[in-house]
Amino acid sequence: MESKIQVLATVKIQHSPDLYKIVDCLNRTLKKNDLMFGLALDEQDKNKAVFTIYRT
Repeated sequence: MESKIQVLATVKIQHSPDLYKIVDCLNRTLKKNDLMFGLALDEQDKNKAVFTIYRT
């Protein structure tokens, strides 16, 4: 069975130590809707975070 993950949106935002809490809450709440959320530090600017929404 092949699983395709589709990127729906990506945005760069100011990094904050608590951002992961929002991403965790969204993942727990909306996984039944086939949505997944990701957070990563921007490689060029470590003060920015990249927030991504995926459809699974």
